[in-house]
Amino acid sequence: MNRTAYLLAFFLLLTGCGQPAVDEPASNEPSEEPLIDIPFQKDGALTISRDDEVYLTLDIEIADTDSSRNRGLMQRNGLPEDSGMWFIFEQESEQGFWMANTRIALDLIFVRSDGHIQSISKYVQPMRTETIPSNGPAQFVLEVEAGFSDTVGILEGDLVAFERSE
Repeated sequence: MNRTAYLLAFFLLLTGCGQPAVDEPASNEPSEEPLIDIPFQKDGALTISRDDEVYLTLDIEIADTDSSRNRGLMQRNGLPEDSGMWFIFEQESEQGFWMANTRIALDLIFVRSDGHIQSISKYVQPMRTETIPSNGPAQFVLEVEAGFSDTVGILEGDLVAFERSE
């Protein structure tokens, strides 16, 4: 073999011993998908009142299609302060939610078609696969970070109203 052939073989050997390509896993261990954080999108505002006094106003992201309701807060790392996701269903009925692929603990506030809070499920743990029921008919559901309901004093029977942004 001549000197050029040895150099070429040596060069090929060196380049084959480097780091794995970007799209190849570094080992035989299963690779995790990259974490995606979907940003909050303000679609409107929501108020909660008691005895005809508004005591809370929140920014809301609205989920009113099958796709947006199914995705909910999946793949989110948190919510901005004083905000939540507002789910709108076509009609009032028993609702059930689960936390699959949801990374943050939540309070789920189930609201009847007349705007009154039917029930509140507090401190629902992330990634939970069991269904969380509304315990009665609801047409709307508000998801906020866990503990928010206790912090601001939201109660069953309070009145909820919302407006879409223009």
